[in-house]
Amino acid sequence: MLNRLCALAALAALGVALGQSHAAEPVRAARADADLTASLAKATVELKSAGPLAFGPQGILFVGDPQAAVVYAIDTGDRAVPDTKDRPKVAGIDEKVAALLGAEAKGVAIKDLAVNPISGTTYLSVARGKGPTAAAVLLRLNRAGKLSELSLKDVKSAKATIPNATEGKNRQEAITHLAYVKGRVMVAGLSNEEFASKLRSIPFPFEKAGKGTSVEIFHGAHGKFETRSPVRVFAPYQIKGEDHLLAAYTCTPLVKFPVASLQPGLKLRGTTVAELGNRNRPLSMIVYKKGGKDYVLMANSSRGLMKIPLEGIDKVEGITARVPDKAGLTYETIKGMTGVQKLDAFGQDHAVVLVRAADGKLNLSTIDLP
Repeated sequence: MLNRLCALAALAALGVALGQSHAAEPVRAARADADLTASLAKATVELKSAGPLAFGPQGILFVGDPQAAVVYAIDTGDRAVPDTKDRPKVAGIDEKVAALLGAEAKGVAIKDLAVNPISGTTYLSVARGKGPTAAAVLLRLNRAGKLSELSLKDVKSAKATIPNATEGKNRQEAITHLAYVKGRVMVAGLSNEEFASKLRSIPFPFEKAGKGTSVEIFHGAHGKFETRSPVRVFAPYQIKGEDHLLAAYTCTPLVKFPVASLQPGLKLRGTTVAELGNRNRPLSMIVYKKGGKDYVLMANSSRGLMKIPLEGIDKVEGITARVPDKAGLTYETIKGMTGVQKLDAFGQDHAVVLVRAADGKLNLSTIDLP
């Protein structure tokens, strides 16, 4: 029995290290003996909007609510290491989500997904309805493909309110992406300031969220510096032992930011390491290791699924002048993988993908990492 408990604990720790950071060189979470759920209190979470998701340690799910400009930490209680190697596959998942919620498929939208690295359960952020008045629901999908709703009534939780968030028609971009990195929740989005693009580093257990760091990039395809375009997606990654965020923007520059430089109230210029093609929007990205080398896997609106080698990212010169459509780090397009809308790591060797098929169906499946 003791051996069984030790094995379960080891597997759970490994899942946190490999899964939640989405990094080939995993960032370290909080102390293994620290109960982070002790900082959470029972409350009913009332989401105003469906937004980004990310997992931290101990089955804690971080949920971005852009309309409320709030990041929630929710204890899912999902800490059991599974005794199965099943991987989820659901055809027509939008129809099944709609049936569960008593709606039509055209009336629901899956905004994001995140895989719990301990259990392999996939969590979905779902909007029911259209526009800013759409209801927000959190669902979970187990390894066998069974959907259920995550109750937000009297759930152990905490929240951090984002100050100076953008307002009006851009409110949904107050929170565009988030991730847990070494005891901090990293949040991308727009503020109402002149330098609107922000990266925020919020300590967890939650403390008051600061003003965030205003981030600027040089967009080679546009030939100019930009401060008002939000980071769409990002992934933590270590470069020579230093924590960075690899961030992707619309049209599609890839930029690196050192995490240590994300100080509240300051301005930071990122290093543009790649231009991946204009007229395109990044949708999801993870960092993974295969064959001893590190890669980004990025879903895009118009360029399929990109595999970007990260070898030499510590030496690549930043792009500081107008360039043709593509420059810097190169990529390959994964054949046969079109219509990918969202993805997340599923262990070390697989990814869960949400794909709009040629017949219009929205399917969820698990693929081998290329």
